[in-house]
Amino acid sequence: MAYNNGFPISYPQYYPPQQMQQPMPQPQMQPPQVPQQTAQSGLIWVQGEAGAKSYLVAPNTTVQLWDSEAPVIYLKSADQSGMPTMKILDYKQRDQAQGQPGIAPQMPDRDYVTHDELKDLEDRLLRRFDDYSVKAGKDHEHKSGSNNRNAATNKV
Repeated sequence: MAYNNGFPISYPQYYPPQQMQQPMPQPQMQPPQVPQQTAQSGLIWVQGEAGAKSYLVAPNTTVQLWDSEAPVIYLKSADQSGMPTMKILDYKQRDQAQGQPGIAPQMPDRDYVTHDELKDLEDRLLRRFDDYSVKAGKDHEHKSGSNNRNAATNKV
């Protein structure tokens, strides 16, 4: 008998096809069944925090999980290695009459003046300047006039 690397050399054998035998069923992997339902709106509803913690998230993804028992949204993420993290957000319903919380109504800032206010201020300043100029001019003439007289008398 001939040997190839220590193993006996065998000749191929012919096996006739069996046409009546059915193929063997292949076992198929079933995805894990998640009891949570996804509505047609795209929301994923879970039952409480335990349901959110047990929800499987693929690596590098984030999902919003809406609690069906309380006004809570869970933001569950998984990093590249598949390690999950979860943020818990509480929400509440508000009336439309309340307006948006956290945003104060827009009141005009008083850090600016209108054109009319600026013009009024300019007019008041010009009047004061003119009054000051007139008074300063009279005082200057009065003082300079008396100085001229004193200078004239000193020369004589």
